[in-house]
Amino acid sequence: MHAAALRLELRIRDAQSLKEKRHVIKSVTSHVARTYGVAVAEVDHQNLWNRSTLGVAAVAPQASQLDRILHSVERHFRERRDLELLSVAVSHMENDR
Repeated sequence: MHAAALRLELRIRDAQSLKEKRHVIKSVTSHVARTYGVAVAEVDHQNLWNRSTLGVAAVAPQASQLDRILHSVERHFRERRDLELLSVAVSHMENDR
């Protein structure tokens, strides 16, 4: 088993309020979770209307499959016009076997 966490720092381009930001974040997190089979949560900047940090957790039987999932999720965020991806960090969990 292979597991990793992806940390995505985002700017929400058109949000003018926390309500608008929360609508965008809720939409994107549920879509990404459904589409890629990952867990997604906002982990920082909850009270800023134009920024967000999302954490994405993924598990896969092979490292190559895990890498494909993470790259697909990152590409999804890079391609969205309503979001600007400011930074990406990946943390892999070590497998003791």
